[in-house]
Amino acid sequence: MAYTIRDVAAAAGVSTATVSRALRGLPHVNPQTRELVRRVASDMDYVVSPSASRLASGRTGTIAVIAPFIARWFFSTVLSGVDSVLHTHDIDLLVFEVGDPAIAYRIPPERRLRGRVDGLLVVALPSEESAVANLLDLGLPVSLIGATAAGVPSVSIDDVAAGQTATQHLINVGHQRIAIITGQPKPTGFTPATDRERGYATALRKAGLTQDPQLRSFGYFTVAGGEQAMTGLLAHAQPPTAVFAASDEMAFGAIRALRRHGLRPGQDVAVVGVDGHDLSDLLDLTTVTQPVRDLGRMAAEALLAQLQLPMAERSRVAQATVVPTTLVVRSSTVPVLLAES
Repeated sequence: MAYTIRDVAAAAGVSTATVSRALRGLPHVNPQTRELVRRVASDMDYVVSPSASRLASGRTGTIAVIAPFIARWFFSTVLSGVDSVLHTHDIDLLVFEVGDPAIAYRIPPERRLRGRVDGLLVVALPSEESAVANLLDLGLPVSLIGATAAGVPSVSIDDVAAGQTATQHLINVGHQRIAIITGQPKPTGFTPATDRERGYATALRKAGLTQDPQLRSFGYFTVAGGEQAMTGLLAHAQPPTAVFAASDEMAFGAIRALRRHGLRPGQDVAVVGVDGHDLSDLLDLTTVTQPVRDLGRMAAEALLAQLQLPMAERSRVAQATVVPTTLVVRSSTVPVLLAES
């Protein structure tokens, strides 16, 4: 026998509206009543009809996630954090991968989103970019990861500080000829690359070191790109003694290139990355870690908070949260004196 919402309401002694609100996690339901309704519904093996629930609430039950890439570790881990929050509220994800953020037309236009989603979660795309700015003007709840905008909740790390910390660590262990493997030659809207390079330049300047343009290479935020970039750096007449890779995946490629050239990471050439990738411990990589899954979780929670508020009150939760990073030192950055002994 298939039970209906009326059967659940009758068994629990409440109205059908209360059953609907309790099972959809909406506010203004007494906690004891919510628990009773859930228990009765479970006993009856009753589940809310998604289409009926969405029709009644006027919501789609879907959130759009817009990001430059999906398959790369950072973005997939962010999505894991987002989903850990949204799936408990029966909210689906509609994912848009825009690729190179410099190509504005890849960002979904407004007509593809109106009426299809209840809110937007934008990852690592600059809010001042015109296509992103148009999304912010849709009137939907929005949460940002890795960027900020006035009146919009956001969560990020200080990428400039992360780059400076990584480079300063190489200086502290005795290196002066320090290369950088960054994203790509032409500017893009992917802000972490630019900001981490600014941190690199700041650390060199404060230490009185000259920034050599020949020690700037491009790894496109991939393992293969990092390997190619490191191979090119090793071909210089005066190769670097240390490398700051602006992501752990590029650092992995750099380590592979060193090993293929018979060099020892940390002893012959030091390598440091940024991210705290799951494999960084396995490869003994020194890295500036960020809580990537937590970034997704916090952004999703901020979005849910907005969904419970009228548009005029959403600014109450529009907080810009900067999450701290941590330098984790491993054998890929052995101090120079130890490496030479």
